[in-house]
Amino acid sequence: MTTLEKLTENQTDRAREQLDGLTAEQRRVYERIPDAIDYVESSEFDKSDAEERFFGPDSEIPVPAWTHFPEVHEDAVATRQRRVALKPGQETHLFLRYNYARRRLAELIAQQKKRSSLSRAAEMSEWFTRVMKCRSALVRANMALVLAMAKRTRIPNVDFGEIVSEGNMALLRSIEKFNASMGFKFSTYACRAILKSFNRLATKTGRYRSHFPVEYDPEMERSDFDEKRHEIQRDSSVDALKEILAQNRAHLTDVERKIVQARFALGTVEKKRTLAEVGKLVGLTNERVRQLQNSALAKIRAALDSEYLHV
Repeated sequence: MTTLEKLTENQTDRAREQLDGLTAEQRRVYERIPDAIDYVESSEFDKSDAEERFFGPDSEIPVPAWTHFPEVHEDAVATRQRRVALKPGQETHLFLRYNYARRRLAELIAQQKKRSSLSRAAEMSEWFTRVMKCRSALVRANMALVLAMAKRTRIPNVDFGEIVSEGNMALLRSIEKFNASMGFKFSTYACRAILKSFNRLATKTGRYRSHFPVEYDPEMERSDFDEKRHEIQRDSSVDALKEILAQNRAHLTDVERKIVQARFALGTVEKKRTLAEVGKLVGLTNERVRQLQNSALAKIRAALDSEYLHV
């Protein structure tokens, strides 16, 4: 939930009126600001020159863009520029900048909840933009960790791109939680978190496979439309045949009607009977029963053609 959504009704009306004074870009950024934001505290933030050191003209540390795309197979050779690892001091500086920006934004969010202000809204937009830029820089500086850990991991039935995606999420969570003042390198903390995320992915995949051992294949999917249509047509034909027999619109003799009903389990007869069984029923030979059956079917077919197929 964003800060704007969390305000009370009266505060929201006032805040929306004040947002009219923001530029389109500031308003777009402001509406994305969450209701609350966490940060890692540091004693460096309380110093008087903190903002100048972290966001002054000389505070930027260039981080080259990451040009390897996760969808490339792990055995493929990625074309990218030679990367220079950040020095420990540079890495610490990036994390301090990130958390200082989050701290300032968290303070502004708390103040804005008490009383909304146009100038504060503009300031929140600026600090939220700084937060996102700092996080992007940290992600670019450490994307190689995800790829390195992913190449060391083999999870059956899981695509390499999915492993990289899970590692990216673990990298983001690590950036959110890492405390640079502890003196450890971020790679030590992040690699462990990334590998644990891979273990969770393997466990989740194994549990899923135990329930669904076979992958869904659209090419093996078979439509039952023809079968259902055939059943509908058959039921319709049986109903039409029963109606013809009941009203004798095919002009069958009593023996012919009895033979058809017994042979094809129509009317009150529960199961089909053989020629011999029908012959005993009507007192005729098997051959004569077959002849009368064919004659009756020809009459019924003619009646069906005249009633249902005649245009």
